[in-house]
Amino acid sequence: MGETRNLFGTDGIRGRANVYPITAEIAMKVGMAAGRHFTRGDHRHRVVIGKDTRRSSYMLETALTAGFTSMGLDVTTLGPVPTPAVGMLVKSLRADLGVMISASHNLHHDNGIKLFGPDGFKLSDDVERIIEAYISNGADEFLAAPSHLGSVKRLEDGRARYIEFAKATLPRRMDFEGLKIVVDCANGAAYRTAPGMLWELGAEIIPIGVAPNGLNINADCGSTSTKTAQAKVIETGADLGICLDGDADRVHIIDEKGQLVDGDQIMALITTAWARDGRLRGGGLVATIMSNLGLEKFLESEGLTLARTKVGDRYVVERMRAEGFNVGGEQSGHVVMTDFVTTGDGTITALQVIAELVRSGKPASEVCRLFEPYPQVLESVKFSRDSSPLEQESVKRAIADGEEKLNGSGRLVIRKSGTEPVIRVMGEGESPTLVQNVVEQICDSIQSSVD
Repeated sequence: MGETRNLFGTDGIRGRANVYPITAEIAMKVGMAAGRHFTRGDHRHRVVIGKDTRRSSYMLETALTAGFTSMGLDVTTLGPVPTPAVGMLVKSLRADLGVMISASHNLHHDNGIKLFGPDGFKLSDDVERIIEAYISNGADEFLAAPSHLGSVKRLEDGRARYIEFAKATLPRRMDFEGLKIVVDCANGAAYRTAPGMLWELGAEIIPIGVAPNGLNINADCGSTSTKTAQAKVIETGADLGICLDGDADRVHIIDEKGQLVDGDQIMALITTAWARDGRLRGGGLVATIMSNLGLEKFLESEGLTLARTKVGDRYVVERMRAEGFNVGGEQSGHVVMTDFVTTGDGTITALQVIAELVRSGKPASEVCRLFEPYPQVLESVKFSRDSSPLEQESVKRAIADGEEKLNGSGRLVIRKSGTEPVIRVMGEGESPTLVQNVVEQICDSIQSSVD
């Protein structure tokens, strides 16, 4: 059982809303299959479901609920909450399973389904294969009897529980009094939690992206579109800006000069701060192949290591758990601190950064810039899913030629996206002109092979 894994990508099941596989039918089957797998023992089984603010999230929530209750699981809905709140509440409520309905940083026309086990962590590839097998083979024979159908209820204080949990990650008696903070919630899942939390901690808040209408999530706002927040920081004289994405599992920081701080700099800050305080485990940081070479060199200079994984925050988490690290993440702004959370948490990451501002008394432009990144170029080339451009000899030659030109002064990362039909070509090195030329030549070769 479970030989294939076609529905699940690097971050759950994702695609265009109301188009296979993000349909009500598939969502119901996912609920049935996951419910079948996580039903163990005679106790009443429970699943918690969170979502972001997309219009299609209501459709998927209802379909998933139908699938779970048909298998005899009791469903607790959370409404719009950040993805990490689902991971936290699965454990807090002693649930057997958690679901987050979101396509993260994508626009409203996409959506996705992420599953969490009873430990609050995202499911492994092996478990996802088992669930896919149940979807393919059907679960009708395991349907609950009428008297054992699941119930449904709404947890009204889910957001409040998460806010108090996140605040408790800060040092005791720390507050943000006197700080002015722009917070962009991407019209997404954190539109209530993040501004409310920062205000309760004493900061003056300038909120943007806090008026979701079901269609404006991540639209010209949030971590993937930071210009509005950058301008607002300058306009208001704010101490920093916080840009979350649609499900608030990633964050970008803006310093008081309006300059963007990416996930690599944030991870460098948290890792070295925790090392200084004796809190760091594992002797360094876990990041992906996409993190900048400058981060790796900086950590080496601090006597710390950088362990790399393939792209996807759950692969980062798997490495962290296997080898005893407690800080990891991605250049895109997913930062995982397993002392607190089971997945990327943009809000708690921001709290850790602000805590360093408070502790040091220095501006964000100093605190958040610990190393000079190597010049990096990232390009994407679209391809049809039934083609294999990376297997073409012409593409292989272009990649080999690029690696020879960099000749140890940089590196290349070429991979298929796990969420979109694109190939991402990333190059970095000491010479920006050389890196640009190498990446362009490889992209041209890939484009020629798919035309």
